[in-house]
Amino acid sequence: MRIASIIAAGLVVSLAVTAGCERNQDLSFAKDVKPVIDEHCSNCHAKGQAGYEVSGFASDSYASLLKGTKFGPVVIPGDSFNSTLVVLIEGRADPSINMPHGTLRELRSEEIDIIRRWIDGGAMND
Repeated sequence: MRIASIIAAGLVVSLAVTAGCERNQDLSFAKDVKPVIDEHCSNCHAKGQAGYEVSGFASDSYASLLKGTKFGPVVIPGDSFNSTLVVLIEGRADPSINMPHGTLRELRSEEIDIIRRWIDGGAMND
């Protein structure tokens, strides 16, 4: 009886993980994520711009996004909650470093969700 319960619990966990992965596979870095990054990050996080000079973070490509800043990675594939990028765009950091800065429009919840789902799905490039 106990073995059957353990097997059943394992199946439930496997189905939940599989369902989550399938939900994220419909995201494309190029079509879904990059446009959000370009709109909200590229003004400051391009070589020669203030955000790049301070952090070393360029948002111009998949490789630079995964490389992160001179302080470390901003994307932890599979873990959006602890990814610095999500912490900053969700406003969970010190207000002085939340992104985007100043008068730039904050990301809409749908845009944050795209980035969160992409990271949780493994932050894959297409």
